[in-house]
Amino acid sequence: MAKGYWISRLDVNDAEGYKPYLQGAIPTIAAFGGRFLAQGGAFETLEGTSRARNVVVEFKDYETALACFHSPEYQAAYTHRLAHSEGEHLVIEGYEGDQPAAGVIDGPAQGPGTAYWVMRIDVHDLETYKSYIAADALAVRKYQGWFLVRGGRHEAVHGTARSRNVILAFKDYETALACYHSPEYQEALGFRSKAAVAEVIAIKGAGQ
Repeated sequence: MAKGYWISRLDVNDAEGYKPYLQGAIPTIAAFGGRFLAQGGAFETLEGTSRARNVVVEFKDYETALACFHSPEYQAAYTHRLAHSEGEHLVIEGYEGDQPAAGVIDGPAQGPGTAYWVMRIDVHDLETYKSYIAADALAVRKYQGWFLVRGGRHEAVHGTARSRNVILAFKDYETALACYHSPEYQEALGFRSKAAVAEVIAIKGAGQ
């Protein structure tokens, strides 16, 4: 069964007022089995614009991710976030399809050191975008990335979302950056730049 994810981007305008959100949200997320993959860690904006704080949470499935967000406990905490920050919150289904790095690695990097790409994309030329997907696979395989999210059904529970969203896991931050800047990925990016608009960040995993 595909996992579920939260992708949250926000700018906090009152750090003290924001604290009650964390105090209520973190235990609620834990009660629903949520696991923080990224929690406001250091990041680099690779394309487009970004917000100051970025969070990725993994749940056992999409339904659980939605249920946690809509629970009374989380909504009570969320009022503090809405009052003291601005941003977007997306609930999205994970990816279970083919992986370019299958056969090279057995699954996504996990634990200390893991880093991620978080991508928001609107595609306006699907045929050219298909060329990007084919070329992008070469870089992802070489740098042993693993797609956690790659499209999939989603709900923008707060703010706006782009039509396509992607999370890629890498063994460390240096590898995530090296993959993006590699000749292989930059060649693929040439196709995507013609076919879509996007925001992309590389972010260190939780606890770093």
